[in-house]
Amino acid sequence: MTRARLRLNRSIPRELGAAGARGLLLGAEHVLGISNDRVPLDEAALQRSGTATVDEADLRAAVAYDTPYAARQHEELTWRHAPGRRAKFLESALNDSAVEVRDVIAAELRRALR
Repeated sequence: MTRARLRLNRSIPRELGAAGARGLLLGAEHVLGISNDRVPLDEAALQRSGTATVDEADLRAAVAYDTPYAARQHEELTWRHAPGRRAKFLESALNDSAVEVRDVIAAELRRALR
C-alpha cells in the first residue's frame, strides 16, 4: 500500500473541527486527483484503488492506493511509463499541491469563523 498523510494541528478549537475535517477531505481529494493523473496505467486497477479518507477525531487525512504492487510501482524509478505517468506519483502530487491543500483547508476554516 502507498499512502500519504495530511494532519492539522491539534490546537484548533473544537468548533472548528468539522471545518478542518472538511478541508482535509477536500485537500486529500485534490491530492488524489493529481496523483491519479500521474499513476502508471496498464489496466487502471492501481488508479481505481486510490482513496482519500479523513479521521475526523484525529484530524488526519490519508490518500492511499491499495493493490499488492502499489508500493513497488510507486518506488521503482527504473520502470518506464506512458507520457505523463511516473513513479513517485503520490509523493510528487502531495509535494506539488501543498500550497493548494493549505489554501483549501484555510478556506474551510475561514468559512466556519464567519
